[in-house]
Amino acid sequence: MLYYTIDILGTVAFAISGVLVAMDKKLDVFGVFIIAFVTAVGGGTLRDVLIGNTPVMWMRETIYVMVIALTVVFAILFVNQLKYFRKTLFLFDTIGIGLFTMLGIEKGLAVSLSPIMCIALGTITACFGGVIRDILCNEIPVIFRREIYATACILGGCGYFLVKPLPIDGTFPYLLGIFIIITTRILAVRFKIALPNIYRKKGL
Repeated sequence: MLYYTIDILGTVAFAISGVLVAMDKKLDVFGVFIIAFVTAVGGGTLRDVLIGNTPVMWMRETIYVMVIALTVVFAILFVNQLKYFRKTLFLFDTIGIGLFTMLGIEKGLAVSLSPIMCIALGTITACFGGVIRDILCNEIPVIFRREIYATACILGGCGYFLVKPLPIDGTFPYLLGIFIIITTRILAVRFKIALPNIYRKKGL
C-alpha cells in the first residue's frame, strides 16, 4: 500500500511540475498534457526498460494516464491559486524526486539489485522525467546545472540503506529517505549550496 501511494503521489507531483513549466512556455492544451505526461512517467519508463519490466507500468495500468489527465485538468483550472505559493514549481519537483527515488529503489530491490544499483535506479527514476521535460521545453536540465538535485537522491538512498537493517518499523526507512532528499534540496537552494563547476578560463 505504501509503495502504491508513493507511486501515485509522485506521479501527481511531477505532473503538476510539468504543467507549470509547460504553461510558462505558453504551450497549448495538448502540449501541456504531453509535458506533464513525460515528466511524470519518463523516469519510470526508463527504469522499467533497464530492468526488463515490460510493458512499462503506464501501459499495463491505465490508472497512471487517468491520474495524469485529471492532474493536468486540476492544475490548469487552479493554476492561479497554485502560483500564490512561492516557488511552487520547485516544491512539486522536490516532492516528486523524493517520492520517485524511493520508488526506484523498491523496484531495484524487487529484482535483487545491489544497494548501489538500487540507488542508481532510484536516481534515474527521480531525475530523468525532469530531464526529458526540460529538453522538450528548450531548457538545460536541472540535473546538469550546479543545483543539488541528483546528489540529494543519492543521499536519500544512502540514508535508506543505512537504516533499513535496523529493527524498526518497515515504513520508516522509506519516509527517512524521502525526508533526506526533500530537506537536502530545500536547504541547498536556501543556502545556495552547489557542486563546483569544472570549466576552463579563456586563454587556458
